Parts: sequence; C-alpha cells; structure tokens
Amino acid sequence: MTESQDPRALAQQAADTIAELTGVERHDIALTLGSGWGKAADVIGETVAVVPAEQVPGFHTSGVPGHSGTLRSIRLANGKHALIIGARTHLYEGKGVRAVVHGVRTAAAAGAGIMILTNGAGGVDPAFRAGEAVLISDHLNLTATSPLEGANFTDLTDLYTPRLRDIARSAEPSLQEGVYVQLPGPHYETPAEIHYLRTIGGQIVGMSTTLEAIAAREAGMEILGFSLITNPAAGMGDPLSHEEVLEEGRAAEPHLAELLKRVVALL
Repeated sequence: MTESQDPRALAQQAADTIAELTGVERHDIALTLGSGWGKAADVIGETVAVVPAEQVPGFHTSGVPGHSGTLRSIRLANGKHALIIGARTHLYEGKGVRAVVHGVRTAAAAGAGIMILTNGAGGVDPAFRAGEAVLISDHLNLTATSPLEGANFTDLTDLYTPRLRDIARSAEPSLQEGVYVQLPGPHYETPAEIHYLRTIGGQIVGMSTTLEAIAAREAGMEILGFSLITNPAAGMGDPLSHEEVLEEGRAAEPHLAELLKRVVALL
C-alpha cells in the first residue's frame, strides 16, 4: 500500500477479491484474532475458505509470531458469515497507518457491521491476572497518530459498543472491563511508563487495536474489544518477553475460543 492509493478504494478491491476467492458475497461480522485468540477460528462455525493474506490486495503475510497470516470465511450456525482476519499489521512494522487499519476497512467493505478486535496485552491494573480475558471499555491512543485523514471529526464516545459489551457479559458474567492503552512498540514499556499509564487511567497496555477501533467507528461499525492478559506489566513481575506472551496465549486458547464462540452465537 502506498500513500498515493485511496485506502477505501483498496479496501473495496480487497473485499471484492475475498468475495471471489471465498464464494461468499457478504460477511456479516469480522474478527481480528490477536495473540492467544486464534483457536476461535476453529470453533465458531464451519470454515468455508481460507485465503493466504498475500493473495488479497493490501494485505501482507503476518510479521509477528503467533498470527496466522490468513483470511478465513466461516459460516455461522445462524447462516450468517464471519470474516476472520489473521493477518494483522502492527504500527511498529513500519508499513504505515493505512496498512494497520486496512483489515478493518476491508471488513466494512465486505459488509460487516460488527468488528471484534482481540489482542494479547499486559496487565497494568493488578486486579487483572495473567490468562484472563478482559473486555475493553475505552482506550487511550498514545501512538501520536490517527487513521483518519483531513477534516474528519469522528466522535469516539462509547467507541466500544455498550450493547455488545452487555452481550459479552451475558455470555460470561465474570468478565471484567478495563481501559486499553496502545503504545507504538515494539519495545515493552519501562516501569516508569507503566506507573504513568496507571496514573492517567490505563489498565491494559499493548501495541494494537486503538487505531483499528477508530477506523471501524469511522466506517460505521459496532466494535467489541477483548484483551488477553498475558503478563503483569513492567515493574509488576518478571522481565517481559514475547515468548511469555505466546506461552500464556497457548495456555488460554481453549477458554478464549469458547468465550468467542458463545459471544458470536448471541450476535
């Protein structure tokens, strides 16, 4: 994706390609599956087609271990179709903000009215334990950028749709909520930075999601966000490593998959 390309036109081109390759004209909901959430693609419904990301305009093979690098079309029990985006682009990969939100814009162009965003993240609030899934109630975008261009003044009140959060809690009443913070990465935070985030109201910290959520709101989608707490944040436990994130994600996968299966069945 280059700066000269119209991002919405590219998203429509990608959506048309997905429809052609999967044989599914319209997808009703979309899910971006982050670290620990990938197994959900195997249980929420019947897989219709799996498409390597590089076959779809604007997508790239995932550069992050733990991400599938594919797009998957799934037929749900109610006859609707879900688009699974396993090829998330992160801001720290250097491909630009347009590439980061291309998956969300493609999902909207494919017909999805609901965007489910998931991630693996650090727990800033000590009330959240490693291995726990937490609903995102709001966010702090500390990336110093936005996916919106020009005089596009999009309201972000109730960005993470209360109706969908209520549905998620009906599927699993024990779910806690928290404010997610996105930083650019790829380095983890210092203990001083975590103290700062806690002071300004952050409860979960990661390197994705907020820019995607903003783009989804601009596209008119409802948004549901989940974080898997993979570790206590810096200064609250042992030194951090991506291997720890992957290990915690693998351990939590069965529970997270069942959680998303129950939530999606209620949408």
